[in-house]
Amino acid sequence: MKLSLDFYRRSDVVQIAKELLGKVLYTRRDGKVTGGIITETEAYAGITDRASHAFNNRRTQRTEIMYAQGGVAYVYLCYGIHHLFNVVTNREDIPHAVLIRSIKPYSGIDTIIRRRGLPPDYLSGSKRGICTGPGTVSQGLGIKTVDSGVDLAGSMIWIEDKGIRVQKKNILETPRIGVDYAGADALLPYRFTAEI
Repeated sequence: MKLSLDFYRRSDVVQIAKELLGKVLYTRRDGKVTGGIITETEAYAGITDRASHAFNNRRTQRTEIMYAQGGVAYVYLCYGIHHLFNVVTNREDIPHAVLIRSIKPYSGIDTIIRRRGLPPDYLSGSKRGICTGPGTVSQGLGIKTVDSGVDLAGSMIWIEDKGIRVQKKNILETPRIGVDYAGADALLPYRFTAEI
């Protein structure tokens, strides 16, 4: 079942980041549907979070989508190479977001492997190393910066609850990665991983 917009429009971005673990992120590109079980997320708490692109109410052409109603995609380019996919949460003008850092391929695996530039026989091994970074998530699912603003209730990019339950005791909480510039906020336990 596709997640409702109400799921994204709640106020607790940290709770949403935890609850996204075990959900399945899907894309439809050129008639091909691909999807992966979300296994790692990071929460970004808007204008009060020094690690957030919207810290101190920063509004730019790139970040403006973060101020939309929850339930849309925020995709940005990192280091001029990697397209990173985020889920915008909360109400309009509260720029919370959850970065999807890792997925376990679930649907359209051949297409994901081809997009990643991996050899076809990669399927014979573990699926864990296919999309284990935020850049490889977007590459595998065909997500680009042009998708920023896409409605997650639509048919291009969406997230479903497939009944995969992640117990609280199986969620590892750690500080986020690559946000040392955020001072004390870099130490917040806003990164969540789960073995699925």
